[in-house]
Amino acid sequence: MIKRSLLLLIVLLGCSNFLFAQAWGGGADQTDLSFGFSFSYVQSSFKIIKQPNWRQPFVDPETNTNVSSPLNSISSKNTPGFAVGFLTRYRLTEHLEARITPSLVFSDRTVSYAYVLPEQDVIKSVQATTVDFPLQLKLKSDRVGNMRAYLVGGLKYSGAIGSKKDAANTAPTERLLQNVKGYASYEAGFGFDIYFEYFKLSPEIKLTNSFGNMLVAENTPYAVPINKLTLHTFMFSLFFE
Repeated sequence: MIKRSLLLLIVLLGCSNFLFAQAWGGGADQTDLSFGFSFSYVQSSFKIIKQPNWRQPFVDPETNTNVSSPLNSISSKNTPGFAVGFLTRYRLTEHLEARITPSLVFSDRTVSYAYVLPEQDVIKSVQATTVDFPLQLKLKSDRVGNMRAYLVGGLKYSGAIGSKKDAANTAPTERLLQNVKGYASYEAGFGFDIYFEYFKLSPEIKLTNSFGNMLVAENTPYAVPINKLTLHTFMFSLFFE
């Protein structure tokens, strides 16, 4: 019994020494500059600030008639998307580095309008493919074995590509809800660096909120009731370096 216990203890100590002694990671942290790529799951929704008279029916300026009943609610649910990107990392100190992570993001956003007459309820989708240019600082803990935790935060500029526009003769109830093409955001999150033999994997969770107003003010049934739109985004990413 004692021999078995001693053997088990030796095996555990050997495994522990092996895990803590290996400098795995493919050399990702051994140089000041390194590169990688990322895959991300994205969820986006709008924070909506309404006009004081947001419930009033919309009046068509051409016919001077109501095209809708009064509004009961305006809301925005989380909609899924995904992103692919690249990573450029520069080491500033042992525990601090700067990152640039340009990404191509595919993520629709929706705004739901509920009217007094339920048959008029509609969900307006804002189709958006954006190119994101984040500049971030990454604050890392000490490495324990083949893992370390970190915090990340920074600023991001996003530019929309391929957005749709209304036709000149589109009826009021068929109009789109337009967003600005370029906007800035702030973001913060946390993650873990996990070191494998030939590469480093970093699962990361990040929250992003846009600055300013993303709404394009137009005289439409869907833009008039809204005073301001800001974009809230949740992102789960896997970085390979």
